[in-house]
Amino acid sequence: MLKNKIIKLLVGTNNKGKLREISDLLPKNLEIYSPKDFKIKSPPENGKTFKENSLIKAKFFSKKSKMICLSDDSGLEIDVLDGDPGIYSARWGGKKGDFKKAMNKVFKELDKKDKDWREKKIKARFICALTIYNKNKEIINSVGKIEGFISPIIKGKNGFGYDPIFIPIGKKITFGEMRASQKYKIDHRFKAFKKIKKLF
Repeated sequence: MLKNKIIKLLVGTNNKGKLREISDLLPKNLEIYSPKDFKIKSPPENGKTFKENSLIKAKFFSKKSKMICLSDDSGLEIDVLDGDPGIYSARWGGKKGDFKKAMNKVFKELDKKDKDWREKKIKARFICALTIYNKNKEIINSVGKIEGFISPIIKGKNGFGYDPIFIPIGKKITFGEMRASQKYKIDHRFKAFKKIKKLF
């Protein structure tokens, strides 16, 4: 376990939306850096799980920057698509990470499975694996999940990624329609972060 509270941290992501969300969860007095500050490109993510990919990023960015790094790997799992897009969530958006394209791909895949899927409750969940890695090779992991359903249409302009097509259980609106302050209180990233909060 890390002996001292973390006061300087590299948030290991080159995704602006993710960087903003993770930074918003962290204490305000923390010095936060991103790989862009060090001109570090992201490593290939060849793990088989969110946890593995999260560790790959945390290790890589920590070694390159010589800082403690917090990395996230997260994505959307849809039951009727056998868990896809899963760890390939970002890749469904193509090289440019176009999530409109990714969301439309979700709709196309669901159409192939069942033309009437829009009339049904399509179970899905967001998963987030967080990893903290430091130069002493200490590793701390946590995983958060939130269950929900796929919206039949893209709704809302807030958040990022698949937020406009995900309706959490118990809510009538998508993450894309929620204010950030609403989403942060319930989402997968918040649940994962809550478990490691005491380190900051």
